[in-house]
Amino acid sequence: MISSSFTSKYDAVDDILQQWSEERPELDTAPLSVVIRVMALYRAFYRDANRALQPLELELWEYDVLSALRRQGQPFALAATRLAWATDLSGGAMTNRINRLEERGLVRRRPDKDDRRGVIVLLSAKGRRVIDEAIRYRLDAARESLRDLTAAEQEELAGLLRRIMRLA
Repeated sequence: MISSSFTSKYDAVDDILQQWSEERPELDTAPLSVVIRVMALYRAFYRDANRALQPLELELWEYDVLSALRRQGQPFALAATRLAWATDLSGGAMTNRINRLEERGLVRRRPDKDDRRGVIVLLSAKGRRVIDEAIRYRLDAARESLRDLTAAEQEELAGLLRRIMRLA
């Protein structure tokens, strides 16, 4: 759960920006008011997500890989290169993660019949059970993190962040 209060008029970022305004009044620090908050929220949301997955003994990176496979629908499989792209990882990092998930029995590999050098990563039955439970934990954590925002506020914020992400 994020520890900051949405009801307070000012926060630590306001203090930082005020200090910069006093030291360098010629600078427009307004963009930092958004960027610093988004960065701080990322850290808080990351901690919350990891905490939510602890009862399943699942790391967030494991959730991300399993989630990418589960969202594909039957047969819950992706080429390793597409899986790396879907989770924003390099091929080498993905290979390491697949190895670790395979050791836990959460995924399995098969040769890619369309690419002799490629491999298809499949969600195992155990992996599907784990991710189907994990998504509930993640959704609960997300709901708790945003509990002080109305549905309309959440939708508005999502729209604004979507616009920024398209430009990034």
